[in-house]
Amino acid sequence: MAEFTLELNDDQKQVRDWLHGFAADVIRPAASEWDEREETPWPIIQEAAKVGIYSLDFYAQQFFDPTGLGIPMAMEELFWGDAGIALSIVGTGLAAVGVLANGTEEQIGTWIPQMYGDADDVRVAAFCSSEPDAGSDVASMRTRAVYDQAKDEWVLNGTKTWATNGGIANVHVVVAVVDPELGSKGHASFIVPPDTPGLSQGQKFKKHGIRASHTAEVVLEDVRVPGHCLLGGKEKLDQRLARARERAASGGERVKNAAMATFEASRPAVGAMAVGTARAAYEVALDYAKTRTQFGRPIIDNQGVAFQLADMRTRIDAARLLVWRASWMATTGKPFESAEGSMSKLYASETAKQVTAQAIQILGGNGFTREYPVERMHRDAAIYTIFEGTSEIQRLVIARTLSGMPIR
Repeated sequence: MAEFTLELNDDQKQVRDWLHGFAADVIRPAASEWDEREETPWPIIQEAAKVGIYSLDFYAQQFFDPTGLGIPMAMEELFWGDAGIALSIVGTGLAAVGVLANGTEEQIGTWIPQMYGDADDVRVAAFCSSEPDAGSDVASMRTRAVYDQAKDEWVLNGTKTWATNGGIANVHVVVAVVDPELGSKGHASFIVPPDTPGLSQGQKFKKHGIRASHTAEVVLEDVRVPGHCLLGGKEKLDQRLARARERAASGGERVKNAAMATFEASRPAVGAMAVGTARAAYEVALDYAKTRTQFGRPIIDNQGVAFQLADMRTRIDAARLLVWRASWMATTGKPFESAEGSMSKLYASETAKQVTAQAIQILGGNGFTREYPVERMHRDAAIYTIFEGTSEIQRLVIARTLSGMPIR
């Protein structure tokens, strides 16, 4: 078990500097263009694939870093470059986490490579959980998966929404209801292979921020997938459903569902994304405050500005520490007894919104224009308190964990 440390080792520092260079030289110069275009930045993803950032190998190396800091470090640097482009690069990772969290070794080896493709044929993947009437309330999910025993196939019907890479993905991971009577415990995750009939893209959303990341509805109409596309396999599913029925009958402890397992694993990573965006806005504001003069002196000499910058930096560092703690705990198998994963996501998300707003205030009128990047950063930061569990849901998870109440 890796001991907790606040000091990155030499290998981690080398990776961090490499990622920072890519973010500074490739992502950041293209950020404004792709934000305006509101399109998937395929050329940037391909560049990331060519240098090895967009690849299964790189993701696996960071995911299995024994300190737990590989993923949050990578997320922070890429999102420091630009949140929309970075999400296009790392969005496949949520689907990959869904397979890693719930799939068999054979499924992991079969499907995750197909999610990424290679530098000559870049692919993306999508994790599809939210629905028009079931976002945070996963128990209200309506997408159904019915088993056709005669053909050993699952038949999926429903509509998913807010899916990153939805409809353009090579591989879709879809969470569906297999036993409605069990609520959120009657869910399972399925792989929908490329070119499967019945899956189509619905509405593509025009968003406030992270515009370079493709977000759309995914429509499933009698989508048939082979039995081996059920993540974890049917035997494991049947055992889990049986345990859930027994617990429901006895009023015992609830079990976690597939979607919640994926989100729990990814929350510190989302926190790291927020830290990257906050840090980027803080650095712009700091540089501006040092060079912008009013009344014959740099505005950083004014306490009103200096104190804001002090608070911004303090919040960013505190958020990073919460993210690193949660990431280290997850990697070393320490349980989130106080919902440390949700804590990290909550605090980092709220920090990103506050810090980017303060950056605009420090830049004044310039901060309100698209000539400066803090306007875009502020729009991008709004998503962190919404996706993969709103701030309100994070507070609910934390409160119920502390009180011992069940998390539904």
